Amino acid sequence: MSRAAITGPTYLTLLRMLLSVAFVAFAPLPDLWAKITALVIFIIASITDKIDGIWARKSKKVTDLGAFLDPLADKMLVNLAFLVLVYMNIVPLWVFATILVRDFAVDGMRMMAARQNITIAASFYGKLKTTVQMIALIIILFNNIVNLEFLGILGNIALYLALALTVFSGMDYLIKGFKKQN
Repeated sequence: MSRAAITGPTYLTLLRMLLSVAFVAFAPLPDLWAKITALVIFIIASITDKIDGIWARKSKKVTDLGAFLDPLADKMLVNLAFLVLVYMNIVPLWVFATILVRDFAVDGMRMMAARQNITIAASFYGKLKTTVQMIALIIILFNNIVNLEFLGILGNIALYLALALTVFSGMDYLIKGFKKQN
């Protein structure tokens, strides 16, 4: 893994972090244009998550900085979106709290492993969890614009599927991480 400072994929990750903050500025506003803007920002930010990883691997520009910032940018985007939706009374607080506790637990375990020079790589389930969370958020944000019963139901199904994957992937990380440390 190269230790080069900032590469193109890392700039894309940094852009996702900035877009996360921009999303928070627009999402809670009641105006239709603001809701549409927030959705577009969230979709663009979600797409950068897929592009930066592919770009880094294909161009062999995977860096320690990028490997650190990418999951942080994902968590910023997803958790800020959930926080705004809790604020707007669209997503239950307990759902967001469960997601946040899982993230803290997994990050804490990863930090403990890192102190022993053990790296806990992103798992398939962790990546799937992030993808399903982003899809659920897109559906919920879109429904916040059009307000269709079908989309509300689909958004709830996606939200609770994301929640189940959040808990499952968290348990998977914790079990594998603690086994590696012992």
